[in-house]
Amino acid sequence: MSEKANSKNKFPYINRELSWMDFNARVLEEAFERENPIMERIRFLAITASNLDEFFMVRVAGVKEQIRSNYHAVDPSGLTPDQLLPLLTEKIRAFNEKQYSCLLRSVFPALRKKGVSFLQPDEMNAEQKKFISDYFDKVLFPVLTPLAVDTSRPFPLLMNKSLNIAVRLNREGESYFAVVQVPSILSRFLKVPSSTGNKFVLLENVIIYKLDELFERSNIRTACPFRITRDADLEIDEESEDLMIEIQKSIKKRRRGKPVRLEILQRCDPETREFLVEMLGITAEEIYEVPGPLDLTFLSKFASLPEFEPLCFQPLRPVYPPADFWGCDDLFAAIRERDRMVHHPYESFETVVQFVRQAAEDENVLAIKQTLYRVSGHSPIIAALIKAAENGKQVTVLVELKARFDEENNIIWAKKLEEAGCHVIYGLAGLKTHCKILLVVRRDEDGIRRYLHMGTGNYNDSTAKVYTDIGVFTCKEPYGSDASSLFNVLTGYSLPPEYNRFVVAPSGMRPFFERMIQKEIENAQHGLPAAITAKVNSLVDPRMIELLYKASQAGVAIRLIVRGICCLIPGLPGISENIEVHSIVGRQLEHSRIFMFENGGNPKIYMGSADWMQRNLDRRVELVFPIEDENLRKRTLSILTLMFSDNINTRVMKPDTSYSHIDKRGKAPCDCQLEFWRAAQKSVDELAQSEESKPFRPIRRADLKEETIS
Repeated sequence: MSEKANSKNKFPYINRELSWMDFNARVLEEAFERENPIMERIRFLAITASNLDEFFMVRVAGVKEQIRSNYHAVDPSGLTPDQLLPLLTEKIRAFNEKQYSCLLRSVFPALRKKGVSFLQPDEMNAEQKKFISDYFDKVLFPVLTPLAVDTSRPFPLLMNKSLNIAVRLNREGESYFAVVQVPSILSRFLKVPSSTGNKFVLLENVIIYKLDELFERSNIRTACPFRITRDADLEIDEESEDLMIEIQKSIKKRRRGKPVRLEILQRCDPETREFLVEMLGITAEEIYEVPGPLDLTFLSKFASLPEFEPLCFQPLRPVYPPADFWGCDDLFAAIRERDRMVHHPYESFETVVQFVRQAAEDENVLAIKQTLYRVSGHSPIIAALIKAAENGKQVTVLVELKARFDEENNIIWAKKLEEAGCHVIYGLAGLKTHCKILLVVRRDEDGIRRYLHMGTGNYNDSTAKVYTDIGVFTCKEPYGSDASSLFNVLTGYSLPPEYNRFVVAPSGMRPFFERMIQKEIENAQHGLPAAITAKVNSLVDPRMIELLYKASQAGVAIRLIVRGICCLIPGLPGISENIEVHSIVGRQLEHSRIFMFENGGNPKIYMGSADWMQRNLDRRVELVFPIEDENLRKRTLSILTLMFSDNINTRVMKPDTSYSHIDKRGKAPCDCQLEFWRAAQKSVDELAQSEESKPFRPIRRADLKEETIS
């Protein structure tokens, strides 16, 4: 059955899992791109491997569970789980082949030209062999634990994503097996002495080279690295008395979930392969043989070695302070003057951190309320909130414990915040809280005022260096009132109110977007200007897609930037010929969400945390907010215009669902991410020069009097 077939919704729709694989393939294209620095190509390879790991742990595992549960309903694309799985497996195998073709035929040869290579022990000279032998004796041997497998010693419970070596041994004419785990606490790669460039060896190859010292009484027949990926989608009882304890239990279960993939080297001997299949209880379809090495995620750390900095992109260092806050030592005064915007990572996330720090120290600040979905390991935001609580402010933080793969980190931070005296809420039962909002209540000279930061991305200073996001600061009363109402919903038993400006899921966002699209359809039918522009990470929701098709058929011009999954098909005659879909994949991860509706010639612009997916519209607390300040509206329009002008990082989706680069012939190259950074630098440089060119101002008697009085 075609992935475009749809017997359920009666309109073209691509299966979301298959579309996600297409997205990861676009990331892989960056690893093939010879114009990218070699270490950046390696980094993109690592990203595709990490993406695929998570895809197996959640999405593939979910499809397999549906099949085991005899779930036969069709998805919006018209596929049942047992129809989808073979299509998905075929696509993954083709992707794996491209991954390793890129590594072995393109990346490694390019590395060798730069004097960088990975050696096998049998390629080493005497000095290098002595070096790895010494490393094994002094560092590796004390850490390793060879585990024999026989009638008295069962096959060990291996950790999810751990790298292991299966060893087939022979003693007194009998074959038996053992497993050696490659210690993840040590670096996966080891630099060896060389007079000609940078030479490295992988840790598993050092272990295999020295296996005789681990199994002195046996003959080693073969050794094969392998890796298992387990089902890691948590099942959480949200009615539990203590959600934190329940999540901690579920995290432990994740480590021993059912295997959904076995990766082995192609040269693995049949007897060892059969042993692993039997011990792990997997099927032949779940085995992925690769030419090696396994687990390409290690390449990310490898590319980050200090000596390879010249082989990476020139860092795009964010400006601080950004132009919108230039010369503003008092952030509260700046926000009172007008709404402000910051565009990460081109403008530093430090502005947001400084906002919280200033609130923590300001004696006039009474309360701080914030939502946290994903934060960094050494979060300055958390540190500032703790300081605020210590300074006597009322600090309320919603820490979303159900943020997938960040549960442990969030539990740690929740406990530290509680210990500091903050009021901590762990999210809402049945919903993930994904909105990005920070509220500061301050006593100003003219009364109580609420200052807000609302964003498209997480309060995470680490990812803010890589993800593109936008944050808006305001103290306008309708927004402040809405923020207080939203936090009352999150922290108490308040019913969702009628918001002044906010659009909030799950109660109001779906009907809002449906109304806005329907309004564009009506405007087009009445001959009024009608257009929709949206930038999202994913477009999956069937109802939204159906409405966009209807809008296209009514003559509404629709331009979409969808970085990842896109289940809509553009350019189909009579269905979607007025829709174009762009996907921007570059050095930064596109993460901001922007929505613009032409509204008969008076455009309405919104930003927020929500994608057009069922989970965002129906099963999460999400926030979308209007951009009303005229300066910020112009800036947002310029951001969208530049993104649609990109012809370096952009792929355009075709009616056959494939993606192609924009034809650059006759066009000046435009990398929107690079241009955003240049624009941020230029704005700050011009302000600095303007400041330097100001004439000196003589001190007058009135100035002296003012200083004396103060």
